Amino acid sequence: MIQTEVDIGEILMHHTADAYSLDFSFFQIEWHSWPWAEFSLLGIHFNVTPTKHVVFMVVAATLLFLCMWMTGRLLEKQRAGKTAPKGFANAMEAFVLWVRNDIVIANIGEHDGPRFAPYIMTLFFFILIANILGLLPWGAAATGNLGVTAALAIMALFTIELSGLFKLGFRGYMRTIFPSLPGMGGVGGLMMSVAMGPIEILGKLVKPFALCFRLFGNMTAGHFVILTLFGLIFMFGNLEGWRWAIGAASATLVLGVMGLELIVAFVQAYVFSIITAVLIGMMMHEH
Repeated sequence: MIQTEVDIGEILMHHTADAYSLDFSFFQIEWHSWPWAEFSLLGIHFNVTPTKHVVFMVVAATLLFLCMWMTGRLLEKQRAGKTAPKGFANAMEAFVLWVRNDIVIANIGEHDGPRFAPYIMTLFFFILIANILGLLPWGAAATGNLGVTAALAIMALFTIELSGLFKLGFRGYMRTIFPSLPGMGGVGGLMMSVAMGPIEILGKLVKPFALCFRLFGNMTAGHFVILTLFGLIFMFGNLEGWRWAIGAASATLVLGVMGLELIVAFVQAYVFSIITAVLIGMMMHEH
């Protein structure tokens, strides 16, 4: 029977888990862990051998660079000829201005926003391209790897906290950890301020890492849904008289979910970017 020949769980893990290989229709590129890329530090074992997700992360970064470089060159040529931007350059310019004005400056402010625009724009477009790569045949979403989303969250955490430290100064920044509570003074106010410290520190750590798990969960869940719907064909395709109906229904649902995944890819890039901008703005204007 077909059910005993196909392991749906193995298919799910094969397409969503990281690996030392790239799978294509007619061939596979496979490599093994590099011995010189393994080392131990402070009792922790590290292996920096590139994996499938690392390869697609580099591809996403390369595509982002080429996209922005090409847009810049096209805009220079069009403006040199004193013509309005058009085509690809016009679309990218509109995208960049939207991120700059409606995400960065709207949440950080006119004065401080432009300094953070390159970072937020890089964050948005990198996540968007990485998400879309996961929807391509034989592709993989680097954002479906917890290590990648955790690295993005750590960068966001340092950006948020260091921006507040430089803007507010050391004393002002410490007040974000040990706040002065209105209406409370003396020993009681001091005790409450110290008691609030661990809660504030936990809040600073939780906010960026909530973005990490949200992005990871959404990108992984979408792939699981698509592969599970495809799995229905293998699970019930042996039923006489129903195989074509099951196949057509599964394919239709997969197409619908794929369209939804395109929207999710954009939404998750937007959510990660705008919440990072909001947290930077809140820290920069903390009183």
